[in-house]
Amino acid sequence: MTEIHPTAIIDPAAEVGEGVSIGPYCCIGPHVRLGANVKLQSHVVIDGRTEIGADSEVYPFAVIGVPPQDLKYKGEPSQVMIGQRTVIREHVTIHPGTAGGGLMTRVGSDCLIMVGAHVAHDCQVGSSVIMANNTTLGGHVTIGDYAILGGLAGIHQFVRVGHHSMVGGLSGVENDVIPYGSVIGNRAYLSGLNTIGLKRRGFSREDIHSLRAAYRLLFAEEGTLAERLADVADMFKDDAAVMEIVHFIQADSSRAVCQPQTKRAA
Repeated sequence: MTEIHPTAIIDPAAEVGEGVSIGPYCCIGPHVRLGANVKLQSHVVIDGRTEIGADSEVYPFAVIGVPPQDLKYKGEPSQVMIGQRTVIREHVTIHPGTAGGGLMTRVGSDCLIMVGAHVAHDCQVGSSVIMANNTTLGGHVTIGDYAILGGLAGIHQFVRVGHHSMVGGLSGVENDVIPYGSVIGNRAYLSGLNTIGLKRRGFSREDIHSLRAAYRLLFAEEGTLAERLADVADMFKDDAAVMEIVHFIQADSSRAVCQPQTKRAA
């Protein structure tokens, strides 16, 4: 059964699914859609055209769907979409998109967004992503599936963080992070592969060995990155994980790719 605390304020036009629990002093706007079994603990504010998928949970003082912090925003009908089974902890803020970014901010399923984290306008966050305490995403950031962002990390606008990558705590990331990569520092530099995460997710020894070999070739001293990238694409054309890195680097981006701190191959 749906449970709504008497102190909660819910617009009659809001769509509330079966089994939803809404705690004390929550405020829910008219264009909000809550999937089945969503749980709002207390003092949660959800506004705008926001949709939260089934079995997700939102903790006290989180604010989702209020206007973005973008001076170009003029009230366009933008959205926030959050997947299923995602946990949003205390004081998290998630803002809707803008006309310049497709009018959509997305957070995938099975994510954990810890205390005080911020997801800015037009961000595209994949599934099974972990954002630790006070992680901040600038506008238009893309985060791949299974990425982990350490506490107090700051991701610059338009940066892409690839699948299965790791951003260390306190890192300031202004360039793209390759899939499976690990970066740390201010400004963040590429420190190798996220091998611990790959092992936890069942990547085989052979998969990791191939990724290591490709990484060493990509970031060796000899030649240009374009030349090394072509060599890796040819040598590992049948390796899906390596080719994901190749395609990531080849894709259009307004940011450069994070490099190792020195030119010496990892």
